[in-house]
Amino acid sequence: MPASTQPAHRGPTEHETRERILAAAFEHFSQYGYDKTTVSDLSRAIGYSKAYIYRFFESKQAIGEAICGQCLQQVVDEASAASGEAGSSAEALRRLVRAIAAKGRGLLAEHRKLYDVAAHSATERWDSYLSFERGVQLLVERILQAGRDSGEFERKTPLDESARAILLVLQPFMNLAMLPHNSADFPQGAEEVTNLILRSLAP
Repeated sequence: MPASTQPAHRGPTEHETRERILAAAFEHFSQYGYDKTTVSDLSRAIGYSKAYIYRFFESKQAIGEAICGQCLQQVVDEASAASGEAGSSAEALRRLVRAIAAKGRGLLAEHRKLYDVAAHSATERWDSYLSFERGVQLLVERILQAGRDSGEFERKTPLDESARAILLVLQPFMNLAMLPHNSADFPQGAEEVTNLILRSLAP
């Protein structure tokens, strides 16, 4: 191939660069916390200038949101998998609540500094947390619709109203900013709340 037609070396792709920035931020947030980590710290850790990092993330909050989004999506994915293995809609709802509460409690116990970032996202209503809530609501709506189709659940209340009400009742175990105040109620409290929800859904 003539030299003029050979492909030039282009270096890391934008995706690879973003992932490297997020990996460094994940490590720093885990070790030092969100508040004590600066974009300058990340710049030194990965050898990129701050200006270059800002090409991919407009602020430290944007980096925090991306990491929170990844963590919270794992919660949704695990809740979806757990509920999908159930034999009934009632059991699916039980498994969903258990999975959400257990994942949040695990993050609190094992990755406290990352948990603090996620809890901050809940308090500040970051887009990453709002996406998490929407994801859970969609799972709840799916379970409710299946329960209505099978005759397990009542059909009079509008589906979206029932789903929003369930999310409100689950806030003590789902909202990461509230979880430390209610962790002593897990798992019994979460089970009792689920029992209450299921009684309200009876046809």
